[in-house]
Amino acid sequence: MNAVTAGPEDGPVVILLHGFPEFWYGWRRQLQPLADAGFCVIAPDQRGYNLSSKPLRIEDYRLSELTADVLAIAGQVNTKQFCLAGHDWGAAVAWNTAMQHPDRVRKLAILNVPHPAVMLRALRTEPRQMLHSWYILFFQLPWLPELLLPRTDPLRKTSRPGTFSSEDMDIYREAWAQPRALTSMINWYRAALRHPPRVGRIHVPTRILWGSQDAFLLREMAAESLAWCDAGELFEFPNATHWLQHEEPERVNRLLIDFFELVA
Repeated sequence: MNAVTAGPEDGPVVILLHGFPEFWYGWRRQLQPLADAGFCVIAPDQRGYNLSSKPLRIEDYRLSELTADVLAIAGQVNTKQFCLAGHDWGAAVAWNTAMQHPDRVRKLAILNVPHPAVMLRALRTEPRQMLHSWYILFFQLPWLPELLLPRTDPLRKTSRPGTFSSEDMDIYREAWAQPRALTSMINWYRAALRHPPRVGRIHVPTRILWGSQDAFLLREMAAESLAWCDAGELFEFPNATHWLQHEEPERVNRLLIDFFELVA
């Protein structure tokens, strides 16, 4: 796995998990502030993305495999416990890691993805969320999503104006152009329908950050997710979209640092 690191090697470890269709670069505004606060920060390209390995089978993108990657990263820096933050698909991996391995995660920070139980219920019973999630079914098709995605502008169309520059988009398109990258990225969605996530309570301290103008996910799912957390708290960003850490980096950084410093 390719990863970018920052901060002191002996600092408390923080792992940052990006979502679709990003890569480690999605955390570029958080890396240095967290490092300056004394954390050893690791932002990987998750499997299938950018410069990380791209297994061929859809089942290689199950949540169990993606969670194992997180534990392997922690093993590479010889840490038993770490703080974990995830956005979008990275948040889904973070939820699952904390759920399945609560002894490994000190603190859990979630950006704009609900607890899996909340998401599954909404996909089955809430027509508004079904409409928002139409692309999940589209991504089940062979080859067509890979053909169309590079021709669209999924980041800028659903974010506040000016959030992603032309230079940013060039960097993202370069990552998407890596061999097998698009198919690997979309295989996360294909694996999710074939291997639904397990659900259970979150026993580690959890902080949810939520941009209320999210074009993909209903706002009320943020508060509903707290019911699945033994010690959870929610911070809403009324004017932010799904791309929260890009649009409100200073407040996001402050909330992450304050939360994680409690165990530093």
